[in-house]
Amino acid sequence: MDQDYRPDAQIASDIDGYLAAHRDKALLRFITCGSVDDGKSTLIGRLLYDSKTIFADQLADLERDSRRMGTQGQAIDFALLVDGLAAEREQGITIDVAYRFFATPARKFIIADTPGHEQYTRNMVTAASTADLAVILVDARKGVLTQTRRHGYLAHLLGIRRFVLTVNKMDLIGYDQVRYDAIVAEFAAFAESVGLAGFTPIPISGFAGDNIAAPSANTPWYAGPALLAHLETVTLEDETEGRPFRMPVQWVSRPDLDFRGFAGLVAEGRIAPGDSIRVLPSGKTSQVARIVTMDGDLPHAVAGQSVTLTLADEIDCSRGDVIAAAGDPPQVADQFEATIVWMADEPLLPGRAYAMKLATQTVSATLQPPKYQVNVNTLEHLATKTLDLNAIGVATLSTDRPIVFAPYGESRALGGFILIDRITNATVAAGMLNFSLRRAQNVHWQATDIGRAHHAALKNQRPAVLWLTGLSGAGKSTIANLVEKRLALMNRHTFLLDGDNVRHGLNRDLGFTDADRIENIRRVGEVARLMTDAGLIVVTAFISPFRAERQMVREMMAPGEFLEIFIDTPLEDAEARDVKGLYAKARAGRLRNFTGIDSPYEVPEAPELRIDTRTTSPEAAAQQIVEALLGLG
Repeated sequence: MDQDYRPDAQIASDIDGYLAAHRDKALLRFITCGSVDDGKSTLIGRLLYDSKTIFADQLADLERDSRRMGTQGQAIDFALLVDGLAAEREQGITIDVAYRFFATPARKFIIADTPGHEQYTRNMVTAASTADLAVILVDARKGVLTQTRRHGYLAHLLGIRRFVLTVNKMDLIGYDQVRYDAIVAEFAAFAESVGLAGFTPIPISGFAGDNIAAPSANTPWYAGPALLAHLETVTLEDETEGRPFRMPVQWVSRPDLDFRGFAGLVAEGRIAPGDSIRVLPSGKTSQVARIVTMDGDLPHAVAGQSVTLTLADEIDCSRGDVIAAAGDPPQVADQFEATIVWMADEPLLPGRAYAMKLATQTVSATLQPPKYQVNVNTLEHLATKTLDLNAIGVATLSTDRPIVFAPYGESRALGGFILIDRITNATVAAGMLNFSLRRAQNVHWQATDIGRAHHAALKNQRPAVLWLTGLSGAGKSTIANLVEKRLALMNRHTFLLDGDNVRHGLNRDLGFTDADRIENIRRVGEVARLMTDAGLIVVTAFISPFRAERQMVREMMAPGEFLEIFIDTPLEDAEARDVKGLYAKARAGRLRNFTGIDSPYEVPEAPELRIDTRTTSPEAAAQQIVEALLGLG
């Protein structure tokens, strides 16, 4: 690197020239990762300092903060440049991902400083998902640790193919080459076991600056490049430009009656006016008429550009669709094998419906019990029924409708996804699609001539689901039975699904764990949907303790056909009734996972009807429910 390079001086004298010089430079996004206290933040601070990208006021603040709260005595504590949170500075650790931009005459860089603590592995995954290179730090005194392996494995799993192994704090072991060689050999054995093709080892001291911006005299036995020189010269092949064209549609632009364009970021490939395209998942084809930007029309667009495409034909295309090369489109499926990195404190609940975001597509997705969990230390495949925080596993994933995808190994944009809890909106997992399942391609919906409207017309009624939910002993079954009797007197065609009854047959294989309760409600929801397709009014009586599953069933039904009815009985009243003696058994510890005692009940937030059983008799409750049903029309 040019030692006379001073960006602050250039900016002050010629801002336009500075921006023009940087516009066409290649950009390298890289992460620093490793175990706790391996010196990641210090290394980044040293890189910024040695590359002369710290402004004078920043340097003055850094010197002042180093004296006040630094960990290096009177010397500059470079970690404070990136450890911006108060909790990070107090504890001397990294918690959040810190992004920093800097540039040299050769290249632009975006660094992501990722936390080393295992509990913040989710933050590391977020940063690695967009990185081109990983700098893995190892404390020369401690060697390769569990978190070193975890981060190396995750970085490789997330598609990073360029690695630098920096053995840090060499100054604390007297620049011992034997110790350095042993660490490199240990990491090389691990890299081979996970399929990591190669890496560049560099002995460094982030604090002292050895082999950061220039070769160090303290390591005469090391003949390789300094870290910054390697980052400036590492080959960056833009693999996305050589692939077939793909652009997930973010927005349909319709500023006036004469213009209709489809805006998005070109994820892969190249496109030009006249090229044939296919819109997925519909499969409709057309040709590109124009490539529109704020600066005017373009003769072509490539991966990484945000553009608006207009088409030669008026075809249906909306947000979430993917515009692709007509001759080489991506796949469409609704069942997959996926690798999951679980990022929530609460464990995975197989069968629960999560919101899945892949590119601009948002669908409902469920996971089956994992096929296995990966032991990051040994790479063993371990049997498991769920995934806990930071666990990595492989599972079957199903979506409620077909999505456009590509295996993650071929496309980060169309193969990587996140799962979101539908109630809290928290991101609970990141995942990678490995491949679609054959049954997803071989099983198709069979169209029939007699549909749900015909079935409903024959019965002269509107199908509906009356979903009674509440604690055990609330009176759901009693009220549901009275509702069905009243409807029968009105010549309505009904069917009653009762929680206890379905466990004698359809759901006899399920227990009462959270996962089994979720599967219980999923199956009942599917049955209720088929019955509404047959034109029936379905009355159900289930505890159904979780909001997410009640919402899942609601979304299975046609709009306006699902009525959530909360049979509101306080726990003490339900327990006082205890006709079946279940509460007594649960209190005595002889009945596990009992709702209200050692398993939660999530009260409906906006039910269509709330029945207070303290003030309403079962007969009056049944009448209210029938009136609510008739109010649907």
